[in-house]
Amino acid sequence: MSDASRHSTMHLGDTSPTPPTPSDHLHNLLRRVAQHDRRAFAQLYASTSAKLYGTVLRILRERGRADDVVQEVYVTIWQKAAQFDTGRASPIAWMAAIARHAAIDELRRQPRAPHEPEEALAHTPADAPSAREHLEHEQDAKRLHACLEALEAERRDMVRLAYLDGWSRTDLATHFEQPVNTVKTWLHRALKQLKGCLAP
Repeated sequence: MSDASRHSTMHLGDTSPTPPTPSDHLHNLLRRVAQHDRRAFAQLYASTSAKLYGTVLRILRERGRADDVVQEVYVTIWQKAAQFDTGRASPIAWMAAIARHAAIDELRRQPRAPHEPEEALAHTPADAPSAREHLEHEQDAKRLHACLEALEAERRDMVRLAYLDGWSRTDLATHFEQPVNTVKTWLHRALKQLKGCLAP
């Protein structure tokens, strides 16, 4: 084979079409969903619902609430598919961000109540707190809430997930897509800010 023929053959091989990736498939489905294609929406749901459900469940830790939030997430995706920008994020990252925000909003509206087993309730002292103690606790809670609201949104969510819902530093690092050391630094700074806010 001559050099010219070999070069021609290599050139033709280089121009073969690249097979579509999973991201390309989701991008195509989102484009069709933006045009209100219900069949594409069903395919998109089947392809991504397991991942988005896992994202929501990690935050809420309650299957019933997670089911409801995931349904809301897909309503949002149906309504906002036309806003997806392939230059800013992959399709699954865009949808996962919608799921995370929806789950965190649900957590803000209704924080998970700590579970108290019946055995613990049986040993609860009968004496009810005085009106003064109740008022002091209520005032402390309001101050803490106000101080939390003063934090940046991402830091506030991180503190709530870490200290109210018991997330590990590794869970937080995965959820916020940051190194563990960065998570530790953010939490340290957020707690320092809270301490200063709550100081008399």
